Parts: sequence; C-alpha cells; structure tokens
Amino acid sequence: MTDRPIILGIVGDSAAGKTTLTKGIAQVLGEEDVTVICTDDYHRYDRQQRAEMGISALHPDCNYLDIIQQHLALLRTGQPILKPIYNHKTGTFDPPVYIKPSKYVIVEGLLGYSTRGMRDSYDVKVYLAPPEPLRATWKIKRDTAKRGYNSEQVLEQLQKREPDSEAFIRPQRQWADVIVTFYPSSEESQDDLLLNVHLVLRPTIPHPDLVHVLKPDGNHLGSAIRLELDRDMGKPVDVLGIDGHATVEQVRELERILCNEVPYLGQFCSLNGNQAIGKVVGTTGEILQSHPLALTQLLITYHMLKAAKL
Repeated sequence: MTDRPIILGIVGDSAAGKTTLTKGIAQVLGEEDVTVICTDDYHRYDRQQRAEMGISALHPDCNYLDIIQQHLALLRTGQPILKPIYNHKTGTFDPPVYIKPSKYVIVEGLLGYSTRGMRDSYDVKVYLAPPEPLRATWKIKRDTAKRGYNSEQVLEQLQKREPDSEAFIRPQRQWADVIVTFYPSSEESQDDLLLNVHLVLRPTIPHPDLVHVLKPDGNHLGSAIRLELDRDMGKPVDVLGIDGHATVEQVRELERILCNEVPYLGQFCSLNGNQAIGKVVGTTGEILQSHPLALTQLLITYHMLKAAKL
C-alpha cells in the first residue's frame, strides 16, 4: 500500500461541473482525508489585468503552469506547498496559504493536463465534457448567482472564450482515463436531477469488470444502466451509460457490484449509510440525490482507492 498521497485530476471547461464532482468525491472519502487544489489559483493576472490585456483565463499564457507542475510534484511526494489564492468574487488575489497534502488530493481546474509533468503526477485523470448548451446554462446560473455577472455578460464571455476552449481546454480530453458527460434526456428537459451520464472508460487504467453483469444483449439491470463497446478519438473504449430515471434497485445493484469487487470500497457506498453521495442542489435550494452522479462519484472513488492499494 502506497504511503504517498493519491492524486485525482478533474479537468474541464468553465462551469463544466468540476467543483460539484470534486465536492461530492471529497464528501464520500471524508473531507478530513482530502486536500482540494483549484488550478484557478495559479492565474498570472487578475480580472482587471486580463480585461486590459485581452487575454482569457483559459489561455496557458495567463497561468503559471510551471508552478502548478512544480506543486503537483511536491504534493505527490507528500511535501507541503505555499499555494496562491485567486478570489473569484473580487477577481483579485488573496494571500497564499500553506497546504499540507492529505491522504487524497483532488486537483480541479481548466489546464491541469497541459504539460507532461502535470499528467505524470496524477493517479487518476478525469475530464468533464457536458454538451455546450448545458454548460452555458450552468455557467449563467453560477456566474450570475456567485460572481456578480448578468446573463448578457456571461454569454458574451462564452463567445469570446470559445477559441481558447477549442485550442487549449478540449484537447486535454485525450489524456483522461475517464470522460464524464452529463446530458439531458431530451432538449426540453434541463432538470439536473434527471440528467443521464455517459462514462467513457479508457483502457489506460484497469476498470471494474462489469461485462458479466451488463451484457450488451440484455441484462437484469435493464436499459437504464448499460455497458457498450465504442470508439473514442479513434480508439476502442468501454462506455457505461446510466439514465436519470434508473430505479433505486438498479442503482443499488451496480453499487453492490462495485463494492463487492473492491472490499475496501464498501465503507464508502451509500448502501452502507453514506448519504453524501450523489447530492445536488435543486432549483429552490433543496438537497436532492442524482443516481447517475452518485455512481460516477463511486466509480472515481473506486479508482482512487485501488490506486492507494497498488
């Protein structure tokens, strides 16, 4: 069993759901055992400077990628870092903080896979790729509620950033072990609780063996949870699909498979009373549970725990 921190990378465009996924996994593992690092803190310029220079936060030249890489190398060996702090509310920088890595480290942000040195520091790499209309909806909702923008400003920002998204953010998908895509079941449905999830499982790390349960020609979990063989970026991959309307019984069966395959995962399963898994905030502020999100969190937790045992 390794005695160094296990490092998970979660990369995706702005408002792709990185923080939601990160918070959920940290709650599943136990927040006291998880250190969360956001690479937004490594911006080179504040909000006003970026506006004056005409550069977006998505551009590599707007970020200290060399320091991110250096800090990842230190964290991987269990050493502390002095981490900068970018304040999203004010658009300026706060004083840096001393960070000592916990048992697990989650690094989330825009450019986490930009260099070979960064990529080599992770045990598990996840990329979030929601459909662009859904990401725009999420970004408008977040930036108007938490960052002081109005809807028109957010839409204008999305349009201006699109070239950088295409050039620098989306290409990082190629380095991920797991690609997560939450998407609505129909164009009319935008309910976050009912979103489906499409999980591309690349053969870069060993995934749980679900073939004997989720057979392509029909399985006892029904069509709501399925495993298919597909191609991603020209290479063969397994794809796990989970629908938002999956029943509690179907979800629990898949959880049971995961928990039985990795005995030490059992303590984190919602089957054993972990009610933190799969939580989302509803439109009126109520806390709800999304089955696709819960199973996504559990699968990623599985990989982190498996890496810890290697």
